[in-house]
Amino acid sequence: MRILIIGTGGTIASTKTERGYKAGLGVDELLELAGIEKNDGVSIDSWDLMRLDSTLIQPEDWITIGKALWESLEEYDGIVITHGTDTLAYTSSALSFIVRNPPVPVVLTGSMLPITEPGSDAPGNLRTAITFASRGIPGIYVAFRNKVMLGTRVSKVHSLGLNAFQSINYPDVAYIRGDSLVVMHRPCHGGEPLFDPLIDPDVAHIRLTPGLSPEVFLAVAERTHGVVLEGYGAGGIPYRGRNLLKAVSKVAPEKPVVMTTQALYGGVDLTRYEVGRRALEAGVIPAGDMTKEATLTKLMYALGHTQKVEEVREIMEKSLACERSR
Repeated sequence: MRILIIGTGGTIASTKTERGYKAGLGVDELLELAGIEKNDGVSIDSWDLMRLDSTLIQPEDWITIGKALWESLEEYDGIVITHGTDTLAYTSSALSFIVRNPPVPVVLTGSMLPITEPGSDAPGNLRTAITFASRGIPGIYVAFRNKVMLGTRVSKVHSLGLNAFQSINYPDVAYIRGDSLVVMHRPCHGGEPLFDPLIDPDVAHIRLTPGLSPEVFLAVAERTHGVVLEGYGAGGIPYRGRNLLKAVSKVAPEKPVVMTTQALYGGVDLTRYEVGRRALEAGVIPAGDMTKEATLTKLMYALGHTQKVEEVREIMEKSLACERSR
C-alpha cells in the first residue's frame, strides 16, 4: 500500500512569525510532529508542492495541484493533499471537476490549529485522511474532525471551531470511531479517469442584499464572463424599487447568471415563488442543491469550455462529480 501526501501549506503547516502564523513546514515535518511513521503499515511518500496560506490560493494553483495529482494517480493507492482551510472547499470542488473519476481515493485535509500548537487537530485529521486514503474508495474527499465528506459537497461553516466543515445536502461518507473507520455512504463514481484543466477564472460572485444597485450588478457583469448571484432562500430577484431583475434580464441572454442561495441547506428552487419564476424567465440558471463553492468553480469550469449561455446551462445543470442531485 503506497500513499502520497502532497503539501500545499495552510494552517496545518504554519509556525509563528512576527507577523502571525505563516505556512512553512514540509510534509515530512508534519508527519514527524504528528507521530506518523512513513512505513508503519503503509508506505508514505511526500511531495512539497507549495507552501501557501490558502487565502493566497488562486485558480491557477488548482491546475498546478490537479496536474500533480493526475501525474501521481498510477503510482499510488491513495493520495492525501494538505491544504489551508479558508479555500479548501473551493479547491476540493475545483479538483473534482479538473480530475474526474480518479481511480484511487484523493483526500484533502488541514487543521484549524497549527500542528506546532498544543491541542492541534492536525494529527487527528492527518490520520483520518491517511486511513481513508488506504481504503480504496475512489473519488475526491475532505477529511476533517473524524469524518470524511465528498469534495464537491463541503463548506466551511466555522471560522475558528475545530469542527469547521460540514457536508451540505449530502450524507457524510465515513466516520472514525475509536480505531475503526466506518464507511456510511459510497458516492456515485464511474467513467474513465479524465484530466480536464480548462477553466476560466473570470467569474464574479455577488451576494444579494436589500438595496443592491442594478448599476453595480451591470458594472460587475460587464467586466466578467459569468456571474454567480447568491440570493435569499429558495431564490428570486427583486424588481420593486431598485429593479435588479431588469438588469439581470439584460445580462443573462449574453452571459451566464447562476443563482445559488445564502441558506446553507436546501438549495435553490426557482419554481417555488413568483420572484423565482421571474428569474427563470429572465434566463437565470439555478444551482440546485450545489454548494456555493461548487457553483463558483463549476461555472469557471463550464466557461473554460464554452461561453455560449445555453451550453453553459447544460453543463451547470448536469452532475459531473456528484455535486448536485437536482
